[in-house]
Amino acid sequence: MAGGSAIRGSRVGAGPMGEAERGDSIGRFQVSYWCSNKHETRPSFAEDGTVVVPDEWDCPRCGFPAGRDKANPPSPVKNEPYKTHLAYVKERRTDAEGARAAFSICAAPSLRSRICKRATVKSREDRACASPSA
Repeated sequence: MAGGSAIRGSRVGAGPMGEAERGDSIGRFQVSYWCSNKHETRPSFAEDGTVVVPDEWDCPRCGFPAGRDKANPPSPVKNEPYKTHLAYVKERRTDAEGARAAFSICAAPSLRSRICKRATVKSREDRACASPSA
């Protein structure tokens, strides 16, 4: 059989190929950016006059910010580690405020009795768990 389909390799509903259907492509220009690791990135932008070229661009190789000045690339952003709730509390309170808060807990008799009662129950539970069972 020497026959074959005339539309072989084409999708159903496919139209003519080329620029005629989509229109002419707009002109483009490239801008160079350099990061602190000396990587050069050249993204392209449309030449239609409405594009604002950014001062910084993220380097796709290392993720550092890249600038348009090769001699003075922007410095990398320093990421601070995750802080726990306790770290934030310690930042807000001075040692004197912490001592004052501890003193106020000790000064309130009803609160102190509840805290001491919980501590006593907890220590009994710990001792019961620590003792070997026969």
